[in-house]
Amino acid sequence: MIVSKLKPPYEITSSILALITAIAQKIGAVNASLLVKQDPKLRKQNRIRTIHSSLSIEGNTLSEEQITAIIENKRVVGPEKDIKEVLNALDVYKGIRLFKHYSAKDFLKAHQMLMQGLVADPGKYRTKGVGIVKGSKLAHLAPPSQNVGHLMKDLFVYLKDPSELTLIKSCVFHYEMEFIHPFMDGNGRMGRLWQTLILMSEYPLFEFLPFETLISKNQTAYYKALSNSDKEGKSTRFIEFMLDIINQSLDELLRHRTKKLNETERLAVFLESNKKHFTRQDYMKHYTEISSATASRDLKNGVENGLLIKTGDKKTTRYKS
Repeated sequence: MIVSKLKPPYEITSSILALITAIAQKIGAVNASLLVKQDPKLRKQNRIRTIHSSLSIEGNTLSEEQITAIIENKRVVGPEKDIKEVLNALDVYKGIRLFKHYSAKDFLKAHQMLMQGLVADPGKYRTKGVGIVKGSKLAHLAPPSQNVGHLMKDLFVYLKDPSELTLIKSCVFHYEMEFIHPFMDGNGRMGRLWQTLILMSEYPLFEFLPFETLISKNQTAYYKALSNSDKEGKSTRFIEFMLDIINQSLDELLRHRTKKLNETERLAVFLESNKKHFTRQDYMKHYTEISSATASRDLKNGVENGLLIKTGDKKTTRYKS
């Protein structure tokens, strides 16, 4: 648990060190191969998987296909509450880059957006005592409501500590927030959302890495890691669990894409970050591995399919989307 004004307690184990090393290497591999930047379709799929998995842990019954349909403004038949949860989550994740991970104000704003229309006081810390019951037993008794404000304040102070590794910090925050249980409802999805945001502050690829999918598949182990950390009075076991989940998620991302992009995919990726006029040389600087003939075919294909407008001729040729 949190000791006010002190850094949350945990130990660095050999397992944690090994996982941090493995994760750092895989993040480098992902960035080097531009896996996340390359494929808009993959990013969209991963966003859907993130939302589906995080909400399904909380009992939401909608499938990935139904969430996709909601994104495409198609009619979906399902419980009104479940649809509302998805709509709220889509709004939050769509604007996730606008939140500052170290801001308690943004934290409350995210909860307000995530839980709007689902609870009585979204975006406000609880004012009542709360306990988590598993079966017939009290699994966790959260700190008194009058302590929530200063405990969360201390936790956000901790997030600003530059001496802490971001990977560790994200796991510690997730565990400590779950322990404090600052809201009457929505704590689990907020813990997972905010861990993603903390990781994004140093590693942008985590915006599109759905590690919630593996948490969803390992819910028993997830809750056991939380429980074990409660019993030990420190977040060590939860850090080990979450780093392992992140490591496995990176493995999955690296396995996902082995084929090269085709001409349509290459052009779509390029146009996402190059909206102004550009030349064939600009295109080839972005894709150093392709020949001038391949670049010409890509751009010709773009013009023929209405994706590009061509102006000029030969050396004065320019393109724009």
